[in-house]
Amino acid sequence: MPATSSAPATDVAPEICLTAAGYGVAGKPILTDLTLRLTEARIGIVGYNGAGKTTLLRLIAGLIAPTGGTVRVSDLDPFRDRKGLVHRLGILFQNPDHQIIFPTVLEEISFGLRQQGQDSPSARKAAEAILARFGRSDWGPAPVTALSQGQRHFLCLMSVLAMNPATILLDEPFAGLDLPTIARLRRHLAALPQQLITITHDPATLAGYDRILWLMQGRVHADGGAEVLEQYSAEMTRLGEQDADTHLSA
Repeated sequence: MPATSSAPATDVAPEICLTAAGYGVAGKPILTDLTLRLTEARIGIVGYNGAGKTTLLRLIAGLIAPTGGTVRVSDLDPFRDRKGLVHRLGILFQNPDHQIIFPTVLEEISFGLRQQGQDSPSARKAAEAILARFGRSDWGPAPVTALSQGQRHFLCLMSVLAMNPATILLDEPFAGLDLPTIARLRRHLAALPQQLITITHDPATLAGYDRILWLMQGRVHADGGAEVLEQYSAEMTRLGEQDADTHLSA
């Protein structure tokens, strides 16, 4: 399937660098001593629940500040200069209800475009175009409360794609979607020119990715290519056979 999106606002993906970066809450570490340079076109992040995957994306996106070390995106501090990164980074949350703020579908998609500096008519036209591209033109005037959980998740993904950032951070991008929609989105995402950094519990989603990060207890347990994904998949199978998730989280 050919790429259907226009060129991203920044032709080159921003250089994302973490140096001894950490994040903790009330003295409890969630991420510890992460030093990473993320430049590959397709990067997957895997790990157990609570390993710190979503927290890592939130650090990169500037939604939270590190409690130790530094995070830089194109030499900018994403927490202090989120406006400077509005054309460079887009993020899809796992829970759409943490992302949607407007009452109708068209307003929700238009909001991010307005944040990028488009006037209302241009933003509306671009929002209508993304809906048409995915065969959802009839969604435009619909209240977001009329959408199912999976449909709201899809709305958030369309909102991110409409903004056309150079790098897209995806936290479980296919959660709650039906199989035909997943197949269509996989083809579309695979054809995008943007850098994708994807969190998922489904190793099949990351097939062909350039780099895989396996987080464990807030640290990088393994960092490499397809071999890391194979190791992770084997470990998940082993744990499933042993009912190894019966322990309480620390």
